[in-house]
Amino acid sequence: MSAPLPAIAVRGSTGVSLSYGPPSYENVSEFSKDLSKACKTLLFSPQGQYFAWVNGAKLKIVNTQTWSLIAEIPRPKVCCLSFSPLGTYLMSWEPFIVTNAEPRGTPNLHIYKSSNGELVKSFVHKKQIEWEPQWSADEKICAQLINNDVVFYEDANFEKPVHNVGGEKIRSFALAPGRPPHHVICYTPGKAGQRGCGRIFKYPKFDATQAIATKSFFQDDRVEFFWNNKGTSVLLMTSTEVDKTGASYYGKQALHYLSTKGNTAMVCLSKDGPIHCVAWSPKSTEFCIIYGFMPSKATLFNIDCEPIFEFGSGPRNAIHYNIHGNILLLGGFGNLRGQIELWDTAARKLIGKCEAPDTTQLQWSPDGTHFVTATTAPRLRMSNGYKIWHYTGTLLYERPWNSQEELYEVSWQSYPPGIFPEKPINYTPVEGITPSQPQASKQVYRPPSARGRETTFRLHDDDDDPPRKPGGETTAPSKAAIKQKKKREAQKARRLAEETNSTIKYDRNTDKQQQQQNHPKTPNSSSSTSASLTGDPEKDKKIKNIKRKLEAIAKLKEMQAAGKILEINQLSKIKTEVDLLNEMKELTL
Repeated sequence: MSAPLPAIAVRGSTGVSLSYGPPSYENVSEFSKDLSKACKTLLFSPQGQYFAWVNGAKLKIVNTQTWSLIAEIPRPKVCCLSFSPLGTYLMSWEPFIVTNAEPRGTPNLHIYKSSNGELVKSFVHKKQIEWEPQWSADEKICAQLINNDVVFYEDANFEKPVHNVGGEKIRSFALAPGRPPHHVICYTPGKAGQRGCGRIFKYPKFDATQAIATKSFFQDDRVEFFWNNKGTSVLLMTSTEVDKTGASYYGKQALHYLSTKGNTAMVCLSKDGPIHCVAWSPKSTEFCIIYGFMPSKATLFNIDCEPIFEFGSGPRNAIHYNIHGNILLLGGFGNLRGQIELWDTAARKLIGKCEAPDTTQLQWSPDGTHFVTATTAPRLRMSNGYKIWHYTGTLLYERPWNSQEELYEVSWQSYPPGIFPEKPINYTPVEGITPSQPQASKQVYRPPSARGRETTFRLHDDDDDPPRKPGGETTAPSKAAIKQKKKREAQKARRLAEETNSTIKYDRNTDKQQQQQNHPKTPNSSSSTSASLTGDPEKDKKIKNIKRKLEAIAKLKEMQAAGKILEINQLSKIKTEVDLLNEMKELTL
């Protein structure tokens, strides 16, 4: 049996419509287009069996097998929708309103049966932030944050909660996906002089002493949770609105790791600046982070929070894995010009590149082979439309909007796991089309006096950081990059030599006898702490990096000796001391 053809839903100023993806691109004839100009939102259920939208007068639900209407609910003010994981229940939220007739307000969060639109339960939830009730993957448990307590319902019985996490002021939580046993992480903000805290509990053991993993931190105005698909590991990103050091306009972020086995760690990043994006691979064994001041870095980490591959530096701020996790899309959108890179995650190899300027929305197709980019209002009101691409970076189809119309949202139809098998990756670009929108020039501006002449100047030459494995080989740089690199290394070597000479002069003027008493010479100490320069810029650079790592390890060992409990990544760093000493010895021979 051949795989189905995914549909793509479009919401704009002319209503809601459906069309098929490649290779058809034809309208779904069985679906009656909604021509309302007030359509506010649309959504496919996670399994793809239902499609719901709000047209400004009613909430409508259709069955995607036949595209026939199965429910119409008069809820004109609904602006947010959410399905339960299996699609059994549909939840809606509308603004909370107080009137003279209802001074306490009326319920604004409603739960319906997706199959017929029957109302199951209504709640009052005033804030739009984190309004969605959270469900376990099997829909046996439903959790909701009410008055700083997380309450749990079982088997869709909403009359009375069966469990709750209370006793502390919980600001946010996240129920883990995956199979039972179920886990939940809760965040409690810090008070004056006290740290904030994230705790993982195993349902239904919610006493503070029963927490499986605990991570405390300062500077936590808000947090975000990122569970992997199996529900075994979670990344917790803390953020502050203002960086008190003044180093960043975007505030300050830190990333922490917790697992249901009780392990905790802090994810160490090699470049200063904001964390732009975090995403787990669908395979749940690795995650990718884009971080640092522009041009930002992209790094792949394993489950032990160790960097396993560097994608290099570039204008990126978005990460999108396809459904199989075998292709990783890195892009730069918003105030960046829309550069896209597509990587083979298994081979760590670049598949292709493309450019989609003015992109405000990107989503992979459920087949894992195509993705859509869209320019939507109200973010951008000019050049609205969407494009469908192949994973090799080839443009296959585009649908521009005219200047009198606006595009608001584009969404692929969902499907259950296993419907679309993972296919081998082909690096040969497929046949496509030329974009109708003119591309911006990629040439660097030159004044008239410099035009027509050769130049070795490269933009962001000092920031060049090609893809590589940590500590591994990189791709061959250009002649200009090699020349600039030699200059930088020579300057660093001169500065290092000057610092070393000044240190030697200072040591000669001090009390040598006291130094000998406090620091007796040993055969290994000279090689690990005061290695002389070799005269080779490459070796000198490696020696300096090793000395820095050894100093960090020495501090960690002091902390360990003082009785402080170290994290798994810190213990792993200590284990590398012998290898670093051996490498230092080889470099200084």
